[in-house]
Amino acid sequence: MAEFLSQYRNFGLRSAIDIIVVAVVFYQFYMLIKRTRAVQLVKGVMVLLVVSLLARYFELVTIDWLLDKMWQMFVIAIPVVFQPELRKALEQLGRGSFFTRHPLVPGADNLQQVAEELVRCSQVLSKNRIGALMVVERKTGVQDFVETGIKIDGMVSSEFLVNIFIPNTPLHDGAVIIRGDRVAAAGCFLPLSENPNIQKELGTRHRAAIGLTEISDALAIVVSEETGAISVGIDGALTRFMDEKTLRELLLRELETKGTSSSAIPFWRW
Repeated sequence: MAEFLSQYRNFGLRSAIDIIVVAVVFYQFYMLIKRTRAVQLVKGVMVLLVVSLLARYFELVTIDWLLDKMWQMFVIAIPVVFQPELRKALEQLGRGSFFTRHPLVPGADNLQQVAEELVRCSQVLSKNRIGALMVVERKTGVQDFVETGIKIDGMVSSEFLVNIFIPNTPLHDGAVIIRGDRVAAAGCFLPLSENPNIQKELGTRHRAAIGLTEISDALAIVVSEETGAISVGIDGALTRFMDEKTLRELLLRELETKGTSSSAIPFWRW
């Protein structure tokens, strides 16, 4: 550390440029992984780093030795774990779009209004037996799945959502992903659950809702095309046959408890 600080003792233009370039690269990488599951992995690495520093400071020999071996393993593991993000960063660098400006979503999320629009939309779809899958992003980003669909960035409204799921329209097949009070994308592909205990009568939409909520804290609303039943997936579990009142209460409780993700979330609230 002393050697590192000594290099900046004679701080000048070259040092300033060096710091600015490093800061910009780290910022762009942060924006790249901000709404993906890689953020949770970064948090885990940071926790291990803090524990490692504390173990070395307090001379906890066994813990320090174990973590030292773990860091050696991470030299190989990290490129494998972050392979999608690293590949995306290199692709953007090759296209010259890595150093781009990232717009922020203005305003705070109106959670109650979003919940009300989702309830109204679900009731209309259920009454007409129109199949639908709507995902509400929360703290764990699902940007990986947003990119599998058609990006929209439109305000959440029941009329808009119902129109998306009308049969034989371009975006009716796939999931709608909602971020804050905006529809981020439609026609998205989600991972199917491999849980062998799922009831056989549940279709692809229900399995996709369970699959996504198994790997993230997202909330998924499913409307069955066959029966019109409304189900909600949370933490890998599916609650079926929800009426208007129970759906509204659940959405308000869950959205207010964990909140939806926002581009204005500070660094320490990843």
